[in-house]
Amino acid sequence: MESRLKYQTLSLYISAQNLKLSDLGSCLQMSDSKSSHALEITDLEQNRLKNLYRKFTTRDGWLGDYDYGFLFTPAVWPFNKKFKHYDQPYFGINDDIPILLAVILGLQHCLTLICSLVAVPLLMGDALYFNAQQTQHLVSCTLITAGVATFAQITRFHIYKTPYFVGTGLLSVVGPTFDIIGIAYSYSSIRYSKGTCPIASDGTYLPCPEAFGAFLGSMLCTVWIQVLLAFVPPRILKRIFPSMVTGTLLLLLAVYLSGNGMKNWGGGSNCLQYGGGCSTGSHDFTWGSRAYIGLGFCTFISIVIINLVGSPIMKSSSIILGLIIGCIISAACGYWDASGIHAAPAADFLWTKNYTYSVDGSLILALLLMFVVEGISCIPDILATAEASHQKTSGVEFQSRIQGGIMCDALGSLLAAVGGGIPMVSQAANNGVILLTGCASRKAGWVAAVLLILMGVFSKISATFAALPLPVFGGMQVFLFGTIGVAGIKVLSVVPWTRRNRFILSCGLGWGFAGTVVSSWFDQILAYSGSNQALAGFLEGIDLIVETPFIFGAIIVCFLNLIIPDGSKEPDDTAGVV
Repeated sequence: MESRLKYQTLSLYISAQNLKLSDLGSCLQMSDSKSSHALEITDLEQNRLKNLYRKFTTRDGWLGDYDYGFLFTPAVWPFNKKFKHYDQPYFGINDDIPILLAVILGLQHCLTLICSLVAVPLLMGDALYFNAQQTQHLVSCTLITAGVATFAQITRFHIYKTPYFVGTGLLSVVGPTFDIIGIAYSYSSIRYSKGTCPIASDGTYLPCPEAFGAFLGSMLCTVWIQVLLAFVPPRILKRIFPSMVTGTLLLLLAVYLSGNGMKNWGGGSNCLQYGGGCSTGSHDFTWGSRAYIGLGFCTFISIVIINLVGSPIMKSSSIILGLIIGCIISAACGYWDASGIHAAPAADFLWTKNYTYSVDGSLILALLLMFVVEGISCIPDILATAEASHQKTSGVEFQSRIQGGIMCDALGSLLAAVGGGIPMVSQAANNGVILLTGCASRKAGWVAAVLLILMGVFSKISATFAALPLPVFGGMQVFLFGTIGVAGIKVLSVVPWTRRNRFILSCGLGWGFAGTVVSSWFDQILAYSGSNQALAGFLEGIDLIVETPFIFGAIIVCFLNLIIPDGSKEPDDTAGVV
């Protein structure tokens, strides 16, 4: 019995020792695994440092083997003979590209978008009659916000412990939305007519920063609906807001804004409304004078000529180049007032000027609808960028890119609201640069984002845009708004032209065109003079929506599309039409 106990005790001791040895072995294996993993990380970091060193110290890293002459050769004989059958290389979204090419193409993306980026804050300043310093700050804040949002859109961040992202991970750029401008003009008209914005004794409208503070405060309350839209499947969004809605909105927006562009082309909206001279630099002509019309025409015709004979890089930057030519001519003829440029600080940033934030109930409905439309309208832009970048346009990965894109737009608008900028939305204007240059690399996009931020920080640049002679700016606007209308027609072109769809579009476009031509038709319908402030704000909100024709037209199309039975089985009415 005693020997058996000794034997069992010895067996237990040996088993315990074996267990310790096995634990020790597993610990050693884990240690070896961690050590090898650490070595792999160290090797990876060393390789990255070596590649980075090689990138900045070798000719191949700076220039590569790209034929830069292709970008700068004019599209006229005999210069274009060499590149007539040129097979340019393609760079994917994560491909490495030479430093010089990244800088050139980053600048190209920046120049392609800069006119539309600065046009929105300039129009907002025009709607609220801002002075040069206020407009300069608004342009700076918009450029900085656009650069930050573009950087986030291209980089694409994963939201911790969720399947969601912020950003598309494509060369998608973000900029201010033109949709806010129609609301701004209608809202400004209401506030000045009610006396809540200052008017001089001679009837001239004075700057109204309080109205812009109401915009910012109302944006903070309404932008969250776009955040929520980021979590809604795109197929549901497209069913509620199909191409008929977004196409109608773009087309009516172009028609609405073109009138404002023409007012600036003739010398400015203020002098058109109240008469007198339109002071531009050292000149003081009446609105629509031959001098102002000719000055705007110089900008417009320059854009046309550059698109006819310019090199590839010039064609994609034709709007800014046409604007530069118009600026040179106007400066030589004395149409510039440089006092705002001299008075501008050397640098500017968000939060350097304060606005009195408020929430205006009349803006809530209009801004809610605007943010919903922005969440929908960015989907075809992301699709176009994915196609241009040779990425999947369906499946889980693409759906994730759409979700991240909508979220990034919403957060960009949130940053704009707290920083004094304009609501943001994804842009597709740079897709032509991707197709033209064969470069979808995100490195070029990061360069463009940094350049936008620097343009906003160095406020002399934004002050130069703020000091643009209005006829020069108007000539560029008319062309730019024409491109928005073409984009709307392109979206509508994919709509099946059945009897149902033609009826819906006729209703929406009819109301939209009528509201654009006669904007005051709804003034007396909901006139209210009582003391109920809540009711007054609600009625003003409805009035603002109805008197903003592109929003009202889009609402009509959306409503009729939901209640009228689907006519997909109807024949296409365009069959046989030449």
